[in-house]
Amino acid sequence: MDEGRKIMTETLQHVAIIGDEFACVFGDSFEAYLPLAMLRRACPCAACQGEPDALGRVVRPLVEHGPRAFELSRFEQVGGYALQLFWADGHSSGIYSFSYLRKLAAIGEA
Repeated sequence: MDEGRKIMTETLQHVAIIGDEFACVFGDSFEAYLPLAMLRRACPCAACQGEPDALGRVVRPLVEHGPRAFELSRFEQVGGYALQLFWADGHSSGIYSFSYLRKLAAIGEA
């Protein structure tokens, strides 16, 4: 199976907040325990990661995290491909695709 097809078929079977970790069980039974602080710092939204200007340059904004920034209040599934995370400080614009969560899990294992 080619890589593009694998990303499109990535599934998430179960998720839960356990203490200060976000537990994920993927469709192939792979389990990942992602620290909430790492998830928040890796938020993929434009406010956190920046967005390209007309010339394609991305300037990453300075993001400061307040006292409740790493508390995950809840999450919701977005279509069949992602989760939207809602943080206790009100931030909720990041859409974490299942493949992005899997990638973050691989980085955490390194």
